[in-house]
Amino acid sequence: MSAINVTGSFNVAKFGGTSVANFESMSRCAAIIENNPNTKLIVSSACSGVTNLLVELANGVQDKTRRSELLRQLTEIHHAILDELADPVAVEKDIHTILDNIASAAEAASFQSSAKLTDHLVACGELMSTHLLAQILCERGTQAVRFDIREVLRTTNAFGKAEPLLDEISSLAKEKLIPLCHSQVVVTQGFIGADREGNTTTLGRGGSDYSAALIAESVQASGLEIWTDVPGIYTTDPRIAPKASPIPEISFSEASEMANFGAKILHPSTLVPALRHQIPVFVGSSKEPEKGGTWIRQKVESSPLFRALALRCNQTMVTLRSANMFHAYGFLAKVFEILAKHKISVDLITTSEISVSLTLDQTDTSGGAPELPEIARKELEELCTVDIEHNLCLVALIGNNMSESKGYAKQVFGTLEDFNLRMICYGASPHNLCFLLHESVSRAAIQKLHKELFED
Repeated sequence: MSAINVTGSFNVAKFGGTSVANFESMSRCAAIIENNPNTKLIVSSACSGVTNLLVELANGVQDKTRRSELLRQLTEIHHAILDELADPVAVEKDIHTILDNIASAAEAASFQSSAKLTDHLVACGELMSTHLLAQILCERGTQAVRFDIREVLRTTNAFGKAEPLLDEISSLAKEKLIPLCHSQVVVTQGFIGADREGNTTTLGRGGSDYSAALIAESVQASGLEIWTDVPGIYTTDPRIAPKASPIPEISFSEASEMANFGAKILHPSTLVPALRHQIPVFVGSSKEPEKGGTWIRQKVESSPLFRALALRCNQTMVTLRSANMFHAYGFLAKVFEILAKHKISVDLITTSEISVSLTLDQTDTSGGAPELPEIARKELEELCTVDIEHNLCLVALIGNNMSESKGYAKQVFGTLEDFNLRMICYGASPHNLCFLLHESVSRAAIQKLHKELFED
């Protein structure tokens, strides 16, 4: 299937970090854009590896030598692309201005970091990549213009995990963005936005997919293309199970489950705006666009019992135990009141008569495993004992009508009989069965399950 058959007003195409890693990669993106006259709005991530460097700087690097090394790496990544341009002078000044801003902000972060400063810093990757991609398109003969998405993508000021203000985004898009797209190709940034005071915000790690979907929704796009480094969605990560096979078509429900449970092809929130407005989403490889990809639609022709396996690591499990839970009222309400007060997002949860186990959700740009803040732990310990376990991974089996199918659980757990499962969650959704195990055996569990359920 090709991504160029979408009809309607105009198409939005988002390119991930590996798709804009260097001059050659950006040139491939340009060719994809040129091949579809309906594609008028481009959303770009930062060049591959740049966000990680910026996050390290934002966390506060006091060692001047290390700070200089990180700044040197950032300069080299972008200068390597500048050096390939026919007219580098057109954007060189803009790139250098942003690099200077990064150096100043990194020095400030070395004294005291903050969520606001982190957003200011990590947004710089997208700001630079879009200067370069727009220039490449112009040099290839496309009438292209760079647009600062902070003028449209209005958010709350919850730095690191800002929430979009949908009505304001829609209004600003009609005023500032849609008219531009009717006359030329517009290149803008993923991942970032701005609050009402004009402060730069981010939508959380991986949020460039989500912002692309929000932008597609705001301009009432006919389709959204997500271009990455793999040709579509597979039955699992081919790097883990080499016999994983591509999925030509998948429902919004299945894809949402896959994204939520760790399939890195999509950010968990990506599909929500597309689902709201029935915008079909295409996922393909910018390196191999001729291989087609996966269409995500509201309705699909086939709904197999087993669709895919997803893996999400860096999981933190918190187990709360108290004899007072037994036949008691309100214990869980008190627990969640504490978690809500400290803005701690819970992902999975299981309970017994005297204990409850839950996993913490990673929602911000910090990276790494989510932590239970010490102040929250102390409050919880007034109610119960608190045990925290790290180095866990979540395996999710995605499918359809699983709660109505007999015998499949025996097949799944029989395959996993040699693995120590730390938590099992099932029943809340007809689309998934998921469990936690130690990260050291997680890939082996995926391989064994994939062989049993998808290869044999």
